Amino acid sequence: MDLILQGFLEALRLLWTLDREVLAVVLLTLQVSGTATALSVLVGCTAGTALALSRFPGRTLVIASVNMGMGLPPVVVGLFVTIFIWRSGPLGFLGILYTPAAMVLAQTIIAVPIVTGISLAAIQQLPRELPQQILALGATRAQMVRTMVVEARLPLMAAVMAGFGGAVSEIGASIMVGGNIKGHTRVLTTATVMETGKGNFATAIALGLILLALAFGVSLALTRIQQRGRIG
Repeated sequence: MDLILQGFLEALRLLWTLDREVLAVVLLTLQVSGTATALSVLVGCTAGTALALSRFPGRTLVIASVNMGMGLPPVVVGLFVTIFIWRSGPLGFLGILYTPAAMVLAQTIIAVPIVTGISLAAIQQLPRELPQQILALGATRAQMVRTMVVEARLPLMAAVMAGFGGAVSEIGASIMVGGNIKGHTRVLTTATVMETGKGNFATAIALGLILLALAFGVSLALTRIQQRGRIG
């Protein structure tokens, strides 16, 4: 308990004194995970909606792959992203290994299946006859899709929150592709692991608490938006 108390007090001290290194880590965490979430929502919501509203051979296999991807091990993602962007890899010419861009790429790959799977379920839980009813009223297919998305907006917002949670809490891939370089690719998760490895448990707990507070703050903001659109 004393160690946890020390960590809590250290977190307050770091925030109260506006520690530059901690602020830089927090801002980079928001930048990387926020960008990854935005990209995953763009891809995942589009893919989930398309899967829910279309029928084609092999659809069940694709959905099964998405469901499997929701539990994709981050270290496996980190391994393959590292191989692809390695200097001699297929995407080595991009020169993004050990940069925030590589971390965004890895976190996006991790979050996309999560957002896709929840988006798919969100659209599928709507009445099956709704698309035909909307089209029968003279709407175009694009208008029908937009209406379906609006009707499923509450669970789709949950997909956004889950995507952010998957991105911001990721550690294995971020270390592998980012390298945990101070002032360049160090985020809250990688900094927490580093401080724990050094035996600086108070600092590690402080960083962990800051990460929890950050995740809760973003989730609270998204929840307020979600519940604002709730009926009743």
